[in-house]
Amino acid sequence: QVQLVESGGGLVQAGGSLRLSCATSGRSFSSHAMAWFRRAPAKGLELVAAISWVARLTHYSSSVQGRFSISRDNTKNTVDLQMNSLRPEDTAVYYCAAAKEARNFFYTSDGYTFWGQGTQVTVSS
Repeated sequence: QVQLVESGGGLVQAGGSLRLSCATSGRSFSSHAMAWFRRAPAKGLELVAAISWVARLTHYSSSVQGRFSISRDNTKNTVDLQMNSLRPEDTAVYYCAAAKEARNFFYTSDGYTFWGQGTQVTVSS
């Protein structure tokens, strides 16, 4: 059974930091792009950051560029999202996702087939 399990969410004050982690199991995603999405209250799903299978390519939304950093460790089957200088508008449920096919990079949610259950991040002002 394929599982993506996020952890590390919580409540933090504006300007603070959090590190989200996604642990995968059930199959290897070492050849798949991985991504973090978020859904804020009353808003649609937003791609926050994505990373290619060998981590040579990363992509960030303009809203988090320079503040967030995505990384992966294929030996541990994990993908992390370091979030610095958090703002109240970063409040959302954050989801880890794995691409639907190997060695391809996707910038929208329909490129990702496997999803975690999400972890809540709340940034207070």
